[in-house]
Amino acid sequence: MDQESVLRAAKLREEINYHNYRYHTLDSPLISDAQFDALVDELRALEAEHPELITPDSPTQRVGGAPAEGFAKVEHPAPILSLDKASSRAELLAWHTRISKLLPEDAPPLSYIVEPKFDGLTVVLHYRQGQLVLGATRGDGLVGEDITANLRTVKTLPLRIPADPDGPQPPPYLVVRGEVLILLEDFDALNARLIEAGAPTGVTPFANPRNAAAGSLRQLDPAITAQRPLHLYAYSIVTADGSVPETQRETLDYLRALGFAQPDEIAFFEDGAGDRRLDAVADYCEQMIARRNTLPYEADGLVVKIDDLATQAALGVVGGRPRGAVAYKFPAQEATTTVVDVEFSVGRTGVITPTALLEPVPIAGVTVSRASLHNFDFIAERDIRIGDRVLVKRAGDVIPYVAGPVVDARDGSQHPIEPPSTCPACGDPVAQPEGEIAYYCINAACPAQLVQKLTYFTHVLDIEGLGERTAVQLVEQHLVEDPADLYFLTKDSLLTLEGFADKKADNLLAAIAQAKDRPFDRVLAALGIRGVGTTVAQVLAEAFPTLDALAEASAEAIAAVEGIGPITAQNILTWFAHVHNRAMVEKLRQAGVKLAAERQAVAADEQPLVDLTFVITGTLSRPRDAVKAWIESLGGKVAGSVSQKTSYLVIGADPGGSKYNRAQALDTPLLTEEQLYALAGIHP
Repeated sequence: MDQESVLRAAKLREEINYHNYRYHTLDSPLISDAQFDALVDELRALEAEHPELITPDSPTQRVGGAPAEGFAKVEHPAPILSLDKASSRAELLAWHTRISKLLPEDAPPLSYIVEPKFDGLTVVLHYRQGQLVLGATRGDGLVGEDITANLRTVKTLPLRIPADPDGPQPPPYLVVRGEVLILLEDFDALNARLIEAGAPTGVTPFANPRNAAAGSLRQLDPAITAQRPLHLYAYSIVTADGSVPETQRETLDYLRALGFAQPDEIAFFEDGAGDRRLDAVADYCEQMIARRNTLPYEADGLVVKIDDLATQAALGVVGGRPRGAVAYKFPAQEATTTVVDVEFSVGRTGVITPTALLEPVPIAGVTVSRASLHNFDFIAERDIRIGDRVLVKRAGDVIPYVAGPVVDARDGSQHPIEPPSTCPACGDPVAQPEGEIAYYCINAACPAQLVQKLTYFTHVLDIEGLGERTAVQLVEQHLVEDPADLYFLTKDSLLTLEGFADKKADNLLAAIAQAKDRPFDRVLAALGIRGVGTTVAQVLAEAFPTLDALAEASAEAIAAVEGIGPITAQNILTWFAHVHNRAMVEKLRQAGVKLAAERQAVAADEQPLVDLTFVITGTLSRPRDAVKAWIESLGGKVAGSVSQKTSYLVIGADPGGSKYNRAQALDTPLLTEEQLYALAGIHP
């Protein structure tokens, strides 16, 4: 045996024991689960090759970490073991091959049950005469911590079983194993509350649901635990005085009948020959990898168990791991690495977005070197710094993002991330409007914004042949100052661009010309007003049938439209207030772009409100500008004050006294909004 192997084994034991302590005792890991598993796998391989390297303190000879101080120690009635793992179909089949050799030759085909491998905190619950008397953490698998007072606050944990009086009677003594976790929806709400309370109290949000659950259960004050949205799933019986189910499937049904919550994602496999059953199990595991991000909780894999518990027990335990079950691990979606620097980019609306530049790290099969930091409030809330070791997540195809720093890894060399004072693209000042999270470049002619605005405009209006590369060329050659300039491009100007010849220029000009026929709501969406995408634009186009009507509307009128809030309303007002934007609208008008909703022409003799003049007072169900446009489309007129020429006064909620009094004095007929629609014979 070489000295290098001896030194490496000693180093691995030291690192693994330390990270075990960080994870199980302090609930403050410095590395991800996948990185920890890699260290353990390397040590196992070394010890398999050189058995003489195995020492009593090797992490491979124990189940987990030591109990923390502050809670009474609890000895478990039976070892609370962890599982061997598989991460592929081949490794799952290899597990089956190993256990098959230990079974009698005439043994019937095995049936399997597959359960979620929750990413929470394992707990052991003791019931005597149906009453919860003790709850403990897993600890090192032999001795845990007494957290009974905290567990009593978990609403999904029955204090007495059966929870339903008509349920099955439990044995006099029953010990159940389960997992306490926080559902993802509850986790987001919890962090939102902590962030809101963070300014006055210094509370910081949790990096992930697992840390949140573990930290909540290990509070010395149960009142704090009671405020956390903890959830319990129970999945096995550790021991019992009396008869218990003989299969895992029956065990889960029995626990459910006693009142313990069960996840929906449990699959049972008993049909077909043995090999086909295992193939079906492997197929299911692979399918669940794609579904993992749709689960209501965090799971880092699945647990494949032999359904028959007697067979499980007969297979025994090796290396502290039962042979009758295996953990099928999902590809890691998170890892820890270091923030090397921060890069700032400018979006089409001028928003400055921070992106972390990272030491490259593999996550879910992809090497990640950049990750989103969301915004500067997010950075401040989590106190993320350049030089920090951070937890980076990549869920499915979502862009990787920094979840938070590993504060205990700091050595004093880290420094804060500050918003830039000038735009990284044009050098003009950066501003943060009052009440907003984002920082903006306030230069409307910023080239970075213009490129993004052009590509967004062409995407919404389906202008083929104008991608980002062409947009960059148009901006760099000063051929466009805003998207409306696209309609005034000439063939000669396009031929000056690299890569353009006659056919390509003709095709692009034809595509731009065709875009003039796009409906008004698409044009409105293409303008790039913050908060006004295609769906919101459709709603606005119904309420304000022309761009001029929208431009002249008040913030109150816009916000009154169902689905449009005050922030979007203010964004619209702010957009139309800019001289540059109004100039662009005029260029669009000159180009013949549709700035009004198309309505079917109505014959004069079919206009039910022709020759009628209306005055409106009070608040109607739709913005007043929208009602005015509707009345005019049916031949009527809308005046601002009551006079002898007024045909009707339309009264909404909280009407003004002056118009009402004037109408009373002139005997002007009054209409409710419903009566107005009835008069027209149609609903708008």
